[in-house]
Amino acid sequence: MIRAEALALGFDLCRFTPLADAWPAGARLEAFVAEGRHGEMGWISETVERRVHPRAMWADARSAIVLGVNYGPDHDPMAVLAQPTRAAISVYAQGDDYHELIKGRLKALGRWLQGRFGGELKVFVDTAPLLEKPLAAQAGLGWQGKHTNLVSRAFGSWLFLGSILTTLELAADDTERTTCGACQACLDICPTKAFPAPYQLDARRCISYLTIELKGPIPREFRQALGNRIYGCDDCLAVCPWNKFAQVAAEQKLQARQALRAPSLADLSRLDDPAFRVLFAKSPVKRIGRDRFLRNVLYAIGNSGQPALAAEAERLLDDPSPLVRGAAVWALSRLLDGDGFDALRAQQAEREPLVLEEWSHQD
Repeated sequence: MIRAEALALGFDLCRFTPLADAWPAGARLEAFVAEGRHGEMGWISETVERRVHPRAMWADARSAIVLGVNYGPDHDPMAVLAQPTRAAISVYAQGDDYHELIKGRLKALGRWLQGRFGGELKVFVDTAPLLEKPLAAQAGLGWQGKHTNLVSRAFGSWLFLGSILTTLELAADDTERTTCGACQACLDICPTKAFPAPYQLDARRCISYLTIELKGPIPREFRQALGNRIYGCDDCLAVCPWNKFAQVAAEQKLQARQALRAPSLADLSRLDDPAFRVLFAKSPVKRIGRDRFLRNVLYAIGNSGQPALAAEAERLLDDPSPLVRGAAVWALSRLLDGDGFDALRAQQAEREPLVLEEWSHQD
């Protein structure tokens, strides 16, 4: 009955798991943090004790209802990587922000559940100290592949997750057997080699972390590997062979907006803060802010190999944000020949005595 109601509300998967069992994912998280692989994501290290087990967050919880919403793309996410003057935005961020959509459905299911069966409950969608991927794997929505992401037999790589913890005792579904076999396509394709070993991730090397979570300049060793990826990275997801079973998202709000499928780097570089907010209204991209976004765009311009884009980077040498100015310097160092870059550096020195550390790093 619960599963039928969940599907009627627009969820694509709904499965159940008890919360009294041991939780191996907690030990893996502690090791991840102890090795510093969470990088600047202090919200992970600060909540480790609450993340090591679902009941560490809510002791009265007895069962979890884990739900999935398909966001499968209607296009090849890798195709844009061959278009150097265009920007690659992760599939999940090309439509509306999934948090509000899924939370609304979770609350509706929770109200129905309490009205029908009673009990207490709490709903979660990627905003609380709950390890949702291991929980989904335990409930049988799929398994965590060698890239640590969830893989579904029915939907491949493209599932948003939501959870309801409840005091009700619910019968458990079977877990899903890991069926990656000898395949390691997801590990081999990673541009920054972010996987120290199968089933392990070093977030500090992950393009999604670098373009979304990292607040300062992206380390030079990774900038070229970014290519034209300006928000997230889908490589390890898109290459998974299980995507042969993937389906296009049924929810219109989760489908890619035309303006975000492969936007022009030149157009994006001209966004001021109000225009940035308009373009990314109701989009998860908005949370990184215009300055971090333009930092990413400028790295992509530098990687484009298109000298015609140098004018866009040069214009941003006067940007109020030092983060943007520094990225513009790096982009110009890649697009201009030595004489052209030296002449521009001399010109800038007369106006602003090389306060940008980036200039000195291009020697």
